Amino acid sequence: MDFDKMVHTYKSTIYQVCYMFAKDNDEAADLFQEVLINLWQGLSSFKGQSSLKTWIWRISLNTCISFDRKKKRGIQTQPLEMDIDLFNDTDAETVQVKMLHDRISKLGVMDRAIVMLWLENLSYDEIGAIVGITAKNVSVKLVRIREQLKKMSN
Repeated sequence: MDFDKMVHTYKSTIYQVCYMFAKDNDEAADLFQEVLINLWQGLSSFKGQSSLKTWIWRISLNTCISFDRKKKRGIQTQPLEMDIDLFNDTDAETVQVKMLHDRISKLGVMDRAIVMLWLENLSYDEIGAIVGITAKNVSVKLVRIREQLKKMSN
C-alpha cells in the first residue's frame, strides 16, 4: 500500500487516538508524528494477518502508550503542525466532545483505548484484536467503563 494514501485514508482515525491520549494540541501533534514514524517503519513488515485498519489502530494505541512512558522519563520531541484543534474549538458539539474527553482521560490507559474503539463503532472482536483481549473480556470491560463514566457525571 502507498504510505501517502494510507495516511490520507486513516489520518482522522490516527488523530482521534492521539487526541484521546493527549493533554493539549501540541501533545496530540507530537503523538500524531510518532504514530506516522512507527507506521512508516512498520509498513514493510505488515503481513496482512489483520485488516490494515486494525493494524493502524494497534500501532496508534501502542505508540500513544509508549509516548506516555517516554514523557514520564523526560524525553523531548519536536511538534508537528496540525490543521485540527479540538482543544480550542468552542462550538457546542466540540464542547460536548471535550467534556467526554475529560471524563475518558481519567480512565486507565487500557480502558481509554477500549472506550475509544467502541465509540468508533468497532466490533468487540475488532477491539479485542487491537488491544489483545477476547471479545467477551471487551464486553465485560465496557460494562465496567460505562459505570465509571456514569459515576463521573454525577
